[in-house]
Amino acid sequence: MPDKNFHFNGFGSTAIHAGHTQDANYAHQVPIYASSTFVYDNAEQGMNRFSGKEEGFIYSRWGNPTFREAEEKINALETYSLPIETHAILHASGMAAITTLMLSNLKSGDKVVSHFSLYGGSDDLLQTVLPALGIESIIVDLTNLEIAEDVLKKNKNIKMLYLETPANPTIQCVDLEQLSKLAKQYGILVACDNTFATPYLQQPFNYDIDFIVHSTTKFLNGHGSAIGGVLLGRDVEFMKTKVTKTHRLLGGNANPFDAFLLIQGIKTLELRMIRHCHNASEVANFLNHHTKVARVNYAGLSTHPSYEIATKQMKHPGAMLSFELKDGLQGGISFMNKLKMCTRTVSLGTVDTLLSHPASMTHQSVSAEHREKYNITEGLIRMSVGIEDLQDIINDLEQALS
Repeated sequence: MPDKNFHFNGFGSTAIHAGHTQDANYAHQVPIYASSTFVYDNAEQGMNRFSGKEEGFIYSRWGNPTFREAEEKINALETYSLPIETHAILHASGMAAITTLMLSNLKSGDKVVSHFSLYGGSDDLLQTVLPALGIESIIVDLTNLEIAEDVLKKNKNIKMLYLETPANPTIQCVDLEQLSKLAKQYGILVACDNTFATPYLQQPFNYDIDFIVHSTTKFLNGHGSAIGGVLLGRDVEFMKTKVTKTHRLLGGNANPFDAFLLIQGIKTLELRMIRHCHNASEVANFLNHHTKVARVNYAGLSTHPSYEIATKQMKHPGAMLSFELKDGLQGGISFMNKLKMCTRTVSLGTVDTLLSHPASMTHQSVSAEHREKYNITEGLIRMSVGIEDLQDIINDLEQALS
């Protein structure tokens, strides 16, 4: 393994080597620590670990060596080339990470502001679960900075701005730099879901964002083999105390095998994203000129409303897109049923190309009124472009659209 004092110049080297600690038996790969609990040399050592006087593992709901390597690896990627220290906590899922974020920062009477077109689970959490706990959610168009500032001015109980960029499934992007500056003027925390972009394409901490969440199930794992989530924060002390306490009590801990699979997936993140992004750009251009397609949502198209924002804050527009079929719901059903190679399923970020129908799948829990408001129409298809041969992807789309 590389010397701990060796500086990684490249993102790919960081993805492969960062976070790894040589275990006692000199295994090349991180071992899967399939142990619910950890033992002590003596009673005093156990007391010191529980009190925090001594570093060490206690119980896998509280932490695990396999979790730690994944946490440190993601930490290194989200802060790659940035002169800051952050802390990461691995979770059982992206939703578990978001829940820890919300409940460690918000209490009854507080308000959280977010925008249109969030992942369906996030939207449901904000609209149904948090209000039952006395935490109000305000959903507004945060692409309009005047509207955003007006909302922040009028609501003194706003404690957090929750962003998702690019957003699911319309690929709407919000300006991280400007919204973060605005929030700081009013003493408001800012959190960002960076799942679609990954740290390879976008680093929210570069814009003074306080928290980042990922569904590690997606691009970070890359193979659809494990569920997971991660929460990262700039305030290391707060992350190690209040956030860690909340995480442990909620019980949304990861498991060693899924953490191991995540670590292996992250090692090829850079290579996969290069191919994902190349294919997505070509597919978006193909669909944009197809007679059966009414609209393509892809931040790399100059016609997309978020083109300039994406160009400013992302290395590349990414691998996610959605498109509106002219024949609406029936057109969507027909298209999905004709696919021969691309995969009909929810989720995203795997090496194979995945297509889903948000209105009836990922965003089914979102009311029809809100779906219409968010431009999640019945003819909308979401596409996670994989790393297959580009021509095979296009050929499958062509025959399914014909």
